[in-house]
Amino acid sequence: MDLSRTAPRTGPAPADWVPVDACTLPTSQQPLRVAEFDDLFAAALRAVERPPGTATRARLLLAGDEGLPERVQRLADAETACCSFFTSTVTPLHGDAAASVALDLEVPAAHADVLTALVARAEQARGAAA
Repeated sequence: MDLSRTAPRTGPAPADWVPVDACTLPTSQQPLRVAEFDDLFAAALRAVERPPGTATRARLLLAGDEGLPERVQRLADAETACCSFFTSTVTPLHGDAAASVALDLEVPAAHADVLTALVARAEQARGAAA
Protein backbone atom coordinates (compact mmCIF):
# COMPACT_ATOMS: atom_id res chain seq x y z
CA MET A 1 0.00 0.00 0.00
CA ASP A 2 1.44 3.35 -1.01
CA LEU A 3 0.60 5.59 1.94
CA SER A 4 1.58 8.71 0.01
CA ARG A 5 -1.42 8.13 -2.27
CA THR A 6 -4.04 7.60 0.40
CA ALA A 7 -6.53 10.33 1.20
CA PRO A 8 -5.37 12.78 3.83
CA ARG A 9 -6.51 11.87 7.33
CA THR A 10 -8.00 14.25 9.77
CA GLY A 11 -7.14 13.76 13.41
CA PRO A 12 -3.95 12.65 15.12
CA ALA A 13 -0.59 12.51 13.42
CA PRO A 14 1.27 9.24 12.87
CA ALA A 15 2.31 7.26 15.93
CA ASP A 16 4.80 8.74 18.25
CA TRP A 17 3.67 6.90 21.34
CA VAL A 18 5.73 3.71 21.08
CA PRO A 19 9.51 3.94 21.13
CA VAL A 20 11.06 2.36 18.05
CA ASP A 21 13.07 -0.11 20.13
CA ALA A 22 9.96 -1.29 22.00
CA CYS A 23 7.95 -2.39 18.97
CA THR A 24 8.69 -5.42 16.83
CA LEU A 25 6.01 -4.64 14.22
CA PRO A 26 7.71 -4.07 10.86
CA THR A 27 8.09 -0.35 10.17
CA SER A 28 6.00 -0.58 6.99
CA GLN A 29 3.04 -1.96 8.98
CA GLN A 30 3.15 0.57 11.82
CA PRO A 31 1.11 3.31 10.05
CA LEU A 32 -1.61 0.77 9.30
CA ARG A 33 -1.79 -0.32 12.94
CA VAL A 34 -1.91 3.30 14.08
CA ALA A 35 -4.74 3.94 11.63
CA GLU A 36 -6.65 0.98 13.07
CA PHE A 37 -6.29 2.39 16.58
CA ASP A 38 -7.23 5.89 15.44
CA ASP A 39 -10.34 4.59 13.68
CA LEU A 40 -11.35 2.53 16.70
CA PHE A 41 -10.84 5.40 19.13
CA ALA A 42 -12.59 7.94 16.90
CA ALA A 43 -15.63 5.72 16.39
CA ALA A 44 -15.97 3.88 19.68
CA LEU A 45 -14.11 5.49 22.60
CA ARG A 46 -16.54 6.78 25.21
CA ALA A 47 -14.35 7.26 28.28
CA VAL A 48 -10.91 6.66 29.74
CA GLU A 49 -10.43 5.71 33.37
CA ARG A 50 -7.04 5.93 35.09
CA PRO A 51 -6.81 4.58 38.65
CA PRO A 52 -5.54 7.26 41.03
CA GLY A 53 -1.91 6.90 41.97
CA THR A 54 -0.82 4.65 39.12
CA ALA A 55 0.56 5.42 35.69
CA THR A 56 0.71 1.78 34.65
CA ARG A 57 -2.99 1.00 34.15
CA ALA A 58 -5.84 2.42 32.10
CA ARG A 59 -9.35 1.35 31.17
CA LEU A 60 -10.80 2.41 27.84
CA LEU A 61 -14.57 2.16 27.57
CA LEU A 62 -15.78 1.60 24.01
CA ALA A 63 -19.22 1.26 22.43
CA GLY A 64 -20.26 0.34 18.92
CA ASP A 65 -21.89 -2.27 16.75
CA GLU A 66 -22.11 -6.00 17.45
CA GLY A 67 -18.66 -6.61 15.90
CA LEU A 68 -16.92 -4.31 18.38
CA PRO A 69 -15.84 -6.94 20.94
CA GLU A 70 -14.12 -9.05 18.28
CA ARG A 71 -12.53 -5.99 16.68
CA VAL A 72 -11.12 -4.79 19.99
CA GLN A 73 -9.86 -8.27 20.91
CA ARG A 74 -8.17 -8.72 17.53
CA LEU A 75 -6.45 -5.34 17.78
CA ALA A 76 -5.42 -5.89 21.42
CA ASP A 77 -3.97 -9.32 20.54
CA ALA A 78 -2.07 -7.89 17.58
CA GLU A 79 -0.61 -5.09 19.68
CA THR A 80 0.43 -7.43 22.48
CA ALA A 81 2.15 -9.64 19.90
CA CYS A 82 4.45 -6.82 18.80
CA CYS A 83 4.69 -4.86 22.06
CA SER A 84 4.87 -7.70 24.54
CA PHE A 85 5.09 -5.39 27.54
CA PHE A 86 1.38 -4.58 27.12
CA THR A 87 -1.11 -6.69 29.04
CA SER A 88 -4.61 -6.23 27.72
CA THR A 89 -7.96 -7.61 28.79
CA VAL A 90 -11.13 -7.12 26.79
CA THR A 91 -14.32 -7.43 28.83
CA PRO A 92 -17.80 -7.27 27.27
CA LEU A 93 -20.05 -4.93 29.23
CA HIS A 94 -23.78 -5.44 29.41
CA GLY A 95 -26.57 -3.04 30.15
CA ASP A 96 -27.31 -1.01 27.05
CA ALA A 97 -28.40 -1.65 23.48
CA ALA A 98 -24.99 -1.00 21.90
CA ALA A 99 -22.12 -3.45 22.12
CA SER A 100 -19.83 -2.14 24.85
CA VAL A 101 -16.45 -3.33 26.01
CA ALA A 102 -13.79 -2.34 28.48
CA LEU A 103 -10.20 -2.53 27.26
CA ASP A 104 -7.97 -2.75 30.32
CA LEU A 105 -4.32 -2.01 29.60
CA GLU A 106 -1.38 -2.51 31.93
CA VAL A 107 2.34 -1.97 31.41
CA PRO A 108 5.41 -2.31 33.60
CA ALA A 109 6.56 0.93 35.26
CA ALA A 110 9.39 1.25 32.73
CA HIS A 111 6.77 1.69 29.97
CA ALA A 112 4.31 3.95 31.80
CA ASP A 113 5.14 6.76 29.38
CA VAL A 114 4.00 4.57 26.47
CA LEU A 115 0.64 3.95 28.12
CA THR A 116 0.25 7.66 28.89
CA ALA A 117 0.98 8.52 25.26
CA LEU A 118 -1.46 5.86 24.00
CA VAL A 119 -4.21 7.25 26.24
CA ALA A 120 -3.47 10.78 25.04
CA ARG A 121 -3.66 9.60 21.43
CA ALA A 122 -6.97 7.83 22.11
CA GLU A 123 -8.44 10.97 23.62
CA GLN A 124 -7.12 13.06 20.73
CA ALA A 125 -8.68 10.70 18.18
CA ARG A 126 -12.01 10.83 20.01
CA GLY A 127 -11.86 14.62 20.11
CA ALA A 128 -11.02 14.86 16.41
CA ALA A 129 -14.06 12.75 15.57
CA ALA A 130 -16.45 14.90 17.61
